[in-house]
Amino acid sequence: QVQLVESGGGLVQPGGSLRLSCRAPRMITSVFTMYTKAWYRQRPGKQRELLARITNDGTTTYTASVQGRFTVSRDNSKKTLNLQMRSLQPDDTAVYYCNFNLDGRDSWGQGTQVTVSS
Repeated sequence: QVQLVESGGGLVQPGGSLRLSCRAPRMITSVFTMYTKAWYRQRPGKQRELLARITNDGTTTYTASVQGRFTVSRDNSKKTLNLQMRSLQPDDTAVYYCNFNLDGRDSWGQGTQVTVSS
C-alpha cells in the first residue's frame, strides 16, 4: 500500500472552483511516473465512481459528467496528482479519492470532502 495524502477539499458555492491534490511523499519519482493515477468520488448513498484517469504516458480520460469541467494533471517533480474542478454544482458534493494503480494493485488516498452549496 502506497501512502497517498489528499488535500484541497472544502465548501464552495455553485459555479465555483476547487483544486484537489494527492501527494505520494514517500515514493521515489521514477516509481511515481509508472503508476496509472485516477480520481474517484463517492456521493452520499451511491457507489464510488471513476471521474478521471491519467496514464503513465499522460493520456487522460474523463467520465461524461465531468468532461469539460474537471482537469486531471500530474507533477512528477512534486510527486503530486491534481484535479482542477470548475463549474461545480450541488450534485458534485462527495468525498473525493485519489487512486494509484500498478500491475493491478490499488492504493487509495484518505478521501477529501467537497461540498457544493450556497
